[in-house]
Amino acid sequence: MKNRQLLVFGGIVVAALAVVACVLVFQFAQRQLIALDPSPEKPSNATEVSLIYAPEEELYITEAITNFNKLSAQGLNPLTGQALANGEAPVWIIGRSGSSGTVAQGIINAVIAPNNTNVERPIIFSPSTRLWLGLINYQTGQQVFDVEGAPATANAPVVIAIWESRLNAIKAKHGSDIGWQELFQVFRSPNGWQDYGLQGRQTVYYGHTDPYVSSTGLSTLLGEFYASSLVNGTGSSTTKLSLEQVNDAKVQQGVRDIENLIKHYSARTTEFKEYIAQGPDYLDFVALEENDLIYINQGKTQYKPPERLVALYPKEGTFMHEHPFAIPVNASWVSDAQRKGAQMFTEFVLRKDVQQKVLEAGFRPANKEVPIACPVCPEFGVDTSQPKTLLPVPDPVVLARVQQSWQLVKKQSDVLLLMDTSGSMNDDDKIGRAKEAAMIFLEDQGTSNNIGLIEFNSTAQTVVPLDSLETNRQLLQSSIESLSARGNTALYDGLIAAINELQSQQSQSGQATNSRIQAIVLLSDGKETIAPEKLNEVVQLISNARNSKTPILVIPVAYGSDADISALNAIARASDTKVQSGDAQNIKGLLETISQYF
Repeated sequence: MKNRQLLVFGGIVVAALAVVACVLVFQFAQRQLIALDPSPEKPSNATEVSLIYAPEEELYITEAITNFNKLSAQGLNPLTGQALANGEAPVWIIGRSGSSGTVAQGIINAVIAPNNTNVERPIIFSPSTRLWLGLINYQTGQQVFDVEGAPATANAPVVIAIWESRLNAIKAKHGSDIGWQELFQVFRSPNGWQDYGLQGRQTVYYGHTDPYVSSTGLSTLLGEFYASSLVNGTGSSTTKLSLEQVNDAKVQQGVRDIENLIKHYSARTTEFKEYIAQGPDYLDFVALEENDLIYINQGKTQYKPPERLVALYPKEGTFMHEHPFAIPVNASWVSDAQRKGAQMFTEFVLRKDVQQKVLEAGFRPANKEVPIACPVCPEFGVDTSQPKTLLPVPDPVVLARVQQSWQLVKKQSDVLLLMDTSGSMNDDDKIGRAKEAAMIFLEDQGTSNNIGLIEFNSTAQTVVPLDSLETNRQLLQSSIESLSARGNTALYDGLIAAINELQSQQSQSGQATNSRIQAIVLLSDGKETIAPEKLNEVVQLISNARNSKTPILVIPVAYGSDADISALNAIARASDTKVQSGDAQNIKGLLETISQYF
């Protein structure tokens, strides 16, 4: 009896172990399959539909693409969940992000200059705003897109993201209804924020992105022209901005007054989200999409904001970014099958389950069946009853003229390239790569910017004094080409020389004290070897300038593994910037990005 019980018990144990083993093997196999191929495999007969979307859509669109493609891979219609009919090809979405202005120019090139090196031929183009669709039609002279017919997929008003303490100080003086008129009064106040009861820095710091690349930058510049025309009594928030207003000298000067508050520019909002999160010491306010402000307040940036950012919806009005899905109406690269597939994916993105993800990413859903809720709520600094006024979209010819006017109204810059030419720069031909990058930096600068060159090895030498790029270009190019690496590293003497030259330039120019961005782009691969005790002097000089009407931006690029990150980080912190990490592979692209700060 006992033996029989033991046999039964042993059988149960063996069976249990077998079940456990099967479960473990199944789980292991699942993990292996997930690790090897987490995404569905494209069917061989699929119709490919390419989508280029604005970078901020990444928060929800990649999941939508994956879920759509999974259903297609199973032979199902992604909209109905039913099996595809015999002979019906599945639709396969291939998506990637791209800055709206850059992609728009690529589409323009594809239509009028198809052999250009920068061409884009998407089946669906989803910029942040349909302003780009009108510009594409205007620049090509063709109706490439149905501007109003492209359906919105996610809504985000353009707001002025301002620190709550700043906005409360303005409201205490001017009441609760705040717009550009009240901001103008802050700008023009003799003691800046001190006249509003806030201690510390007097100067007002502002920032926005490049209107040739960024949707927010384009809408912001357009809003500045509207605001200036209102302040100067030539426009209204209910009638379209006209060419006469854009060309009006008084209106342009009003925009120039706003732009003079710029601390620095940036090509894309991505960089600004990280920078402004450092707090009021870095920027007082910046133009953002509402969803970007929510993102910052949710603590998703590198820096944790020291206080809450709040959305200011200017009383004069703002623009709504609709993230339209635009399919070319007349383009050789779009087949009927692709057009049908693109329309199917558009409907899929507008489904309630996908639109719920849109909401979770901080956008206002385009599908009205999905109610607005948190995180689009006061907890994260936004007001869903706003904006009260949406500005009318001007004609494309006016949009194009606003873009072109940027070089007339934007804040110009004094920029010194401070290049390490010590002996270690010979290693791995770092000096050669640095010279190539410096040449690219020059190509991306406006001719009205003043550019100079200082090198440092055992000593610091001004190679090319600051002057307009138009005047200095050939001398800068030949001087950069002739740089050679030798000697030790007088990094701090180089910085002191650069700071002194910038401050001398400002005092000699006779211009207003905040009329130009002043910056040093420092490229170094090593440690100070001549006078390491001068670090405190350098930090103090930068800190003093930071609190003046004319701060000096120092953007250190740590080039190579031997760069003194600790010292460069102290210098960056004093300037409210951050160390950029460069190497032989990315140095050209890095300096190209930095060039767009000016």
